[in-house]
Order: sequence, then C-alpha cells, then structure tokens
Amino acid sequence: MTDVVDAEDWGGRRIEGETFTDVRFLEADLSEVVTVGAVFDGCTFQGVRFNGSEHKASAFVNCRFVRCSFWDVSFRGCKLVGATFDKCTLNLLKVEGGDWSFASLATADLTSARFEDVRLREADLSHVKGLGTTLVRVDLSGAILEGADLREADLRGSDLMSLDPTLTKVKDAIVTFDQAINVARGFGFDVRAD
Repeated sequence: MTDVVDAEDWGGRRIEGETFTDVRFLEADLSEVVTVGAVFDGCTFQGVRFNGSEHKASAFVNCRFVRCSFWDVSFRGCKLVGATFDKCTLNLLKVEGGDWSFASLATADLTSARFEDVRLREADLSHVKGLGTTLVRVDLSGAILEGADLREADLRGSDLMSLDPTLTKVKDAIVTFDQAINVARGFGFDVRAD
C-alpha cells in the first residue's frame, strides 16, 4: 500500500474491510465513496472531497482532516476517536451512533449538522458555530464547550454536565426538564418540587 494518495479520483468506490495506516490523502476525490468496516489509522486527509460519501462501522482513528469538504456525508456507527478537523466544511453532516471521543471540532461550523446517539466524550467543541444544530442523546461528558454557539440547538437527552451557560451561548436551546434541573444543580441550586 502506498503512503501517499495524491490527487486521485476514488469517486464512487466501495471500500470494505480494508486498512490504511499512516497514509496521506492529498487533494483526492472521495466523493460518494462507501466504506464498510474500513480502518484508517493515523491518516492525514488534506483538501479531500468526501461529498455524498457514506461510512458504516468504519474507523478513522487519530486521523487529521485539513480543509476537507464533508457536504451531505453520513457516518453510521463509526469510530473517530482522536480525529482532528481543521478548516473543514461540514454542511449537512449526519452522524448516527459511534464514538467520537477526544475528537477536535474546535471552531467548526456545525449549523446544519446532526449528531444522534454519539459518544463525544472529552471532545473539543470550543467556539463551534452550532446555531440550530442537532446534538440529541449525545454523550458530551468532559467535552470542551467554551465559546460554543449552541443557540436554538436541539440538545435533548445529551449529557450537559460540562455545559457552563456563562461560557456557552445556549439561548433558546431545546432541553428536557431533567436536563434543566441537572444544569441548575450543577450551578449549586437546591432544586425542589413545589
């Protein structure tokens, strides 16, 4: 296996059960690629187009994504532990299930992204633009949320113990009653029934 994939067109390819370790993908086109059970370990993706691609039960562990395009991409049951996203476009990104713990999405625009039933433990979400985003039933324990804009975001069922409303914009965010009570308790309120 080559260590560098430079400006190659893999559009529409199906990648099933293959493993890529420390491979550099430079300006490659992975549009409409389908991965199933594939493993990318320590790979770098620079200027890569993932538009319209689908990833199922695949792993992108400790991978770095720089200036990549993820328009209308779906990840289902994937592992992106320790992945870093730098200056990537994530329009219409859909993430269902899987583990994105320790991933860095700092400053990313997640406005049109949907994360459901995902593990984002200790992920860096600082200064993300998430106005109206969906983070439903997401494990955000230990996540860095400082400076994040989560106004009007759907946060129902997510772990919000790391959320400090004085450091994160949350006006009109949607939460459950139990979540609101837990946030209040986190600020030292003694919450009681009438």
